[in-house]
Amino acid sequence: MSNFERYLSLWVALCIVAGVGLGSLLPGLFGVLAGLEYGSVNFLVAILIWFMVYPMMVAVDFSSLKRVHERPKGLIITLAVNWLIKPFTMAALGVLFFEYLFAGLIDPANSGQYIAGLILLGAAPCTAMVFVWSQLTRGDPNYTLVQVSLNDVIMVFAFAPIVALLLGVTDLSVPWETLLLSVLLYVVIPLIAGALTRRKLTQRAGDGPQGEAEVARFTGRVKPLSVLGLLATVVLLFGFQGPVILDQPLLIALIAVPLLIQSYGIFALAYTAAWLWRVPFNVAAPCALIGTSNFFELAVAVAIGLFGLNSGAALVTVVGVLVEVPVMLSLVAFANRTRNWFPQGETDEPSQGKQ
Repeated sequence: MSNFERYLSLWVALCIVAGVGLGSLLPGLFGVLAGLEYGSVNFLVAILIWFMVYPMMVAVDFSSLKRVHERPKGLIITLAVNWLIKPFTMAALGVLFFEYLFAGLIDPANSGQYIAGLILLGAAPCTAMVFVWSQLTRGDPNYTLVQVSLNDVIMVFAFAPIVALLLGVTDLSVPWETLLLSVLLYVVIPLIAGALTRRKLTQRAGDGPQGEAEVARFTGRVKPLSVLGLLATVVLLFGFQGPVILDQPLLIALIAVPLLIQSYGIFALAYTAAWLWRVPFNVAAPCALIGTSNFFELAVAVAIGLFGLNSGAALVTVVGVLVEVPVMLSLVAFANRTRNWFPQGETDEPSQGKQ
């Protein structure tokens, strides 16, 4: 790990401050940048995410994907946490805090909106940023791809029913363009680019160890793009919401409390399950991080569609975006420090994605 990556949390903190400051000083510029979107997917953010996930996609070895079913534990934990636990604990925390603990601090008329926003976040597991967190923990790129892909397939069928159940909304309209476009932009296109790059590298160097060594050298050279993409994304996201943060700091802090409890609690649950089940680290870390991270583009789009742009639900989903990056970086750091708690099995071999 380079010195620059070692102090990544510091750079992110500086980018948060820079984003909030620039968003307040240059609202017109950030308004134009925020408008570069379709289906609530911002294309500038999408490009930066490509930079983040591309090195890991190059490391994906399609020939080894057929063996993933031989290691089902990580998939079982991911799916159980994402679809049987996370949406319901988020709803419970929303009711606890906004109906009871924070009742005297907020407008009672908005409590239902805040709960709805939390539910939308809890029911939307992450798609794109998981590849970044996995790469920062040196996760198995092949396994991470399968975990994300399986989650995306389930999300197409399960997101609307779960949200409808928890919100009591029977006519929920899912913005399919957001869901499908996000998967296309954040998973399919970078994966194709990575596969083509990997093929070219292995054809030039030859199959076997020489090809893998060439892939490792290439991903090492382009890895700084991932970090720079992450930092630029932080500046943009906080710049988009800078005025909101400065105008309503107390409300932002209140909304962040259940989000923080949910994030750390879900990670602890998944990480502990992986530890007890003796899942290799480079499967266990992404497994826990997938359950913690959220598909904020989808959550924001649904919140705006159901409740309006200036609704409490939309605000909660935006706060979810702001909370996620610092929280996930802290969990990445914790996972890396506790690497030796887990088996370092066959999946940690360089040919299986170690970078």
